[in-house]
Amino acid sequence: AGGVTSTAAAAPAEGRGRGREKRYSFSVLGTTDLHGNVFNWDYFTDAEFDDRDHNDVGLAKISTLVERVRAEKGRGNTLLIDAGDTIQGTQLSYYYAKVDPITAESGPVHPMAQAMNAIGYDAAALGNHEFNYGIPVLRKFEEQCEFPLLGANALDAKTLRPAFPPYSMHRLRTPCGRDVRVAVLGLTNPGIAIWDKAHVQGKMTFPGLEEQAAKWVPKLRSMGADVVIVSAHSGSSGTSSYGDQLPHVENAAGLVAEQVPGIDAILVGHAHKEIPEHFVTNKETGRQVVLSEPLKWGQRLTVFDFDLVWSRGRWTVEKVGAQVLNSNTVEEDPKVAGLLADEHEKVVAYVNQVIGTSTEAMSTAEGPYKDVPIIDLISHVQAETVKAALAGGEFAALPVLSQASCFSRSAGIPEGEVTIRDAAGLYPFENTLEARLITGAQLKEYLEYSARYFVRTPAGGAVDPAELTNADGIPDYNYDAVYGVTYDIDIARAVGSRIVGLAFEGEPVADDARFVLAVNNYRASGGGNFPHVPGAKQLWADSDEIRNTIISWVREAGTVDPGQFASVDWRLTRDGTPVF
Repeated sequence: AGGVTSTAAAAPAEGRGRGREKRYSFSVLGTTDLHGNVFNWDYFTDAEFDDRDHNDVGLAKISTLVERVRAEKGRGNTLLIDAGDTIQGTQLSYYYAKVDPITAESGPVHPMAQAMNAIGYDAAALGNHEFNYGIPVLRKFEEQCEFPLLGANALDAKTLRPAFPPYSMHRLRTPCGRDVRVAVLGLTNPGIAIWDKAHVQGKMTFPGLEEQAAKWVPKLRSMGADVVIVSAHSGSSGTSSYGDQLPHVENAAGLVAEQVPGIDAILVGHAHKEIPEHFVTNKETGRQVVLSEPLKWGQRLTVFDFDLVWSRGRWTVEKVGAQVLNSNTVEEDPKVAGLLADEHEKVVAYVNQVIGTSTEAMSTAEGPYKDVPIIDLISHVQAETVKAALAGGEFAALPVLSQASCFSRSAGIPEGEVTIRDAAGLYPFENTLEARLITGAQLKEYLEYSARYFVRTPAGGAVDPAELTNADGIPDYNYDAVYGVTYDIDIARAVGSRIVGLAFEGEPVADDARFVLAVNNYRASGGGNFPHVPGAKQLWADSDEIRNTIISWVREAGTVDPGQFASVDWRLTRDGTPVF
């Protein structure tokens, strides 16, 4: 696969010259981790999106910001790019991947493609979540986009050639008579090989970002690129969430800037962190590379401003800086909002379908530090599904345990009518369900690893629940509670020695005991770097999302009654005394 070339419209001449020097300024606008957000709307609460910082989300707001910058700078003096994770994350994006799929014969055009085409994106890097629905959905989305999806390190597993265009080349016309050639190199996340193993194994491979940038940046310079921008679906921290399972760093954008000469700016994605402007010094050249990461879901728009000077027969970057614009300062662009109004209404109607009733209200608010019924519901559905799948087989007699995490602290099931959005809100990710065979000793180590999530808290003093969790930055989705056994987590103890009294049906769990663990594919593939499970024998796997399994269970049961599945299987203690 080669690159993609485009030419911008002629730029206005005003203010572009200074004395006899030829100078030119232009801007590159960037988004990342849009995750299916077009409107400033939360499909799980069925209300306008809001958070404690009063951020707004969605491409309709981004469009207004983009048009403002274009009006100020001149349309021909701007480019608009994205750093990936576009087609997964909201019920809007889910609906057009699964309910009314874009892959169907005469199927619809994906709302994200429609919105991004209307706004006029020039290029987008692939994110890891682009692969969640499988390669056919991604290829159809690619076909529907009027801009290239870039991935220099997404290679065909057989030929090791790029499976997507590695770069795009853009020609900006200047009033000086000398065009500026801007190359955008797209890099995606090597974690795809783990997180979406079922979709990509044997089909695509994902080498490290630094390696591929070192290969492509010199090529782009030799092809005449005056400016090289990297759009990287990779955070800047130099760390990985999955440990040493792959030889490549997950969050490598800063390493790329440091190690690969010839890059002027990097649009950072994946980490869901706001970085308005961050400079990294390239070790070889000593030059400063500017990095910027706009906040997720269209909450921010990055603006890179480049000042160039014509010197010795070529354009040279004299100065580059970055800033972010906040989408909560503007209204939605009626052009984009109107374009997708029908799709939005379809999805609102879909998520508000009533599928059952609940005997009481349940909330995830305390789920990270207490065994609450609503997390038990996830595990109960998973365990029941696995038991049914293994019935009559070799492993049918083994006890089935289940792992679950609190994915959102604001999810809930109301008393009374339960809708699709209520059930789906418990599981916002497209994970599927597997059954793995583990031993008692492996289970204990798994739980010890999970318990790292709690901040060590000495006995005796007061406890603030807000200060108990997310030790060392561990996110809520990487704390697993296991359903089907009982145990205490002594948070006064050091990491690695916190699990106390692990028992099954009242008896201590023996090291050689065998269990079936109902587990999501993210964890089974190594996500979070939990021990043993990725290498454990797979007994069964489902292709449907756990979210759909929960929805189907509620439909079939008709009534959700916590009295039938909820129990306090784990609790936090300090020196044997319960925290709560």
